[in-house]
Amino acid sequence: MVSFANGCALVFGGSGGIGRGISAAFLDAGSDVAVGFHSNRERAGEIVAHADSVGLRASMHGGDVANGDDVRRMVAEAIAEHGRIHTVVWAAGPLVNQRYLASTPMDEWRHAFDVEVHGFFQVVQAVVPHMRNMGGGSFVTLGSAGHDWWPARDGMSVAVKAANEQVVRGIAKEEGRYGIRANSVLVGVIDAGQLHELTARGQIDERWVDNTHRLLCIKRWGTPQEIGHACVFFASNEAAYVTGQRISVSGGFGV
Repeated sequence: MVSFANGCALVFGGSGGIGRGISAAFLDAGSDVAVGFHSNRERAGEIVAHADSVGLRASMHGGDVANGDDVRRMVAEAIAEHGRIHTVVWAAGPLVNQRYLASTPMDEWRHAFDVEVHGFFQVVQAVVPHMRNMGGGSFVTLGSAGHDWWPARDGMSVAVKAANEQVVRGIAKEEGRYGIRANSVLVGVIDAGQLHELTARGQIDERWVDNTHRLLCIKRWGTPQEIGHACVFFASNEAAYVTGQRISVSGGFGV
């Protein structure tokens, strides 16, 4: 059992394959949820229905995280709906094609930074004043298991998320005196979202699967719910003395 401060967990990317698992994990642990989504209102609505089924509240907030006005509006809407944001979970990000760094188009590289890094930075600037006023809060980002073992052709994901890893450490260092914590969950290969899309596009094949399984201690893909459990812990009161840390939910990738 875990407990939370009053208010909601605001999950950016909450309608995605992993994001839905995270949103559901917060609801199952007893926290209300605000779902930030870009275009998939229908899947965001599924989280609202899940909340209704367990007697909790969920709200939906659409927008483009690369747009500062949208970010500020989404944050304001979540506060208006729930009174407080106790946690921000950053699970937003574009589809990342599997390419070698030398073959990565600059427009894709810039877009990844605009969404994942600049988007997260805008969220931090929008939410930190609210958390200070409320006596604290928590940020949880999704990083990559590739921070521990570099996976070829996944650099556009790993390098971009590494920037947010340093932002997390900065939040922990600068905002801890206000009761604000920041941690990250390093994500391995998860049976959802990008894995399915890249497989459909032919960028992930049996050779890739075989080679990746050799790097795993636990010989299966992870689930969105398993990422959600780690996010819930970092957000909970039980992790009140944990900040600036990361945990790899990756089946022992690269050990």
